[in-house]
Amino acid sequence: MSKPFQISRRFFLQKSALAAAASGLPLWFVQRELAAQEVVKTIASPNDRPAIALIGCGGMGTGDAQNAGRFGDIVAVCDVDQRHADAAAQKFTKNGKTPAKYGDFRKLLERGDVHAIVQGTPDHWHTLINIAAAKAKKDVYGEKPLTLTIDEGKHVIQAVRENKIVFQTGTQQRSSKRFHLACELVRNGRLGTLKQVEVFVPAGIRGNQFKKASVPAEFNYDFWLGQAPVAEYVAERCHTTFRWWFDYSGGPVTDWGAHHNDIARWGIGLDGPVGVEARVVTPPLPDGYTTPSEFAATLTWANGVEQIVKTTTADSPFGAVLDEHGQRNGVKFTGTAGWIWVNRDEITASDKQLLLAPLPDNAVKLEVSNDHMGNFFDCVRSRKDPIASVENGHRSACIGHLIIIALRTGRKLAWNPAQEVFTGEGAAEANVHLARPMRAPYDYRFAG
Repeated sequence: MSKPFQISRRFFLQKSALAAAASGLPLWFVQRELAAQEVVKTIASPNDRPAIALIGCGGMGTGDAQNAGRFGDIVAVCDVDQRHADAAAQKFTKNGKTPAKYGDFRKLLERGDVHAIVQGTPDHWHTLINIAAAKAKKDVYGEKPLTLTIDEGKHVIQAVRENKIVFQTGTQQRSSKRFHLACELVRNGRLGTLKQVEVFVPAGIRGNQFKKASVPAEFNYDFWLGQAPVAEYVAERCHTTFRWWFDYSGGPVTDWGAHHNDIARWGIGLDGPVGVEARVVTPPLPDGYTTPSEFAATLTWANGVEQIVKTTTADSPFGAVLDEHGQRNGVKFTGTAGWIWVNRDEITASDKQLLLAPLPDNAVKLEVSNDHMGNFFDCVRSRKDPIASVENGHRSACIGHLIIIALRTGRKLAWNPAQEVFTGEGAAEANVHLARPMRAPYDYRFAG
């Protein structure tokens, strides 16, 4: 059974003031967000804790599972690298109970006692595992980006909706107060007419001439390759560095870009852009990683907004927002009445009053979530859509995929976001990249 608890107004005001002081957010916004949450919340009893399985036991997956462990119990782990599965099983051993270990996610999904999946595999495995989990009626917290291609997103949406599961995309900035405030102010015209959105992302890495080695005995490398083409094993191809190969990911475009492009789209308020062009700034080295480490892209939106997405090492005009490589990392919204800069550490504006002045009571209010994993498990119980629904995950991932297609074709392209096809000059060449061939047997049939 679950039980309710009440919070007093005095406690609410104290909590609001402390939260505002700690976060640097305006008090009016903190109070409104806290008030928007249910006054009577539900505390789950130990009997309400769902059984969770982790698929993909690398650093991101393990971190996500540890986060999910606040709300449920990790009963099973799965990875094609036995070393990762062993480490995860040890990490999540609790009260003498060790999670079951699997090397094939399909076997794990046969378990009737598993309620939710935390999915932290490399990008090229997201789609098939998400579809298989949906068909097995498991709710899913799936890492970003949602898919490897635009066409895959349609298949994932269909599987999620047909099987009526709860799906949360791991774009956790949707549950950040700073990003929420920035997008809500933009959507309510605080910047006047929005003209430009700049997205800054850390550059990728370069490397080549990797030393070839034997596949470790504990690693099912063919399974890891999955739908991707057969490739000779090198350690730099797998695990954390998979993201710098086009066969498995999209480099900086879909790494940090997946997070910040989601925020850009949230602030713009439309499903997708209508045009894209991109250029490689720093090309990959021969016989090495295949994604460019630095790029620049421009997307146009139907409301006239220009979105610029780029890696940069230039001096930042925003002071302490540089990352460890001296790069900008965040989103800047610019309108006719000023600008707002936001990242995970701060939110600033050209005029402080842009942030401090409360919005009117009739303002557009975006959905509130202050805990991305918590929002997922709240929705597991309520059966409502979480804040980063599968459709949101798909539409935001499409921005990165469009940039990648523009980079790979070298063309300026027109895009129809409703039909999800390229139109006009170069469309025939670009539309070929909406999907990729899947190596048998790791195609859609593999997902059941």
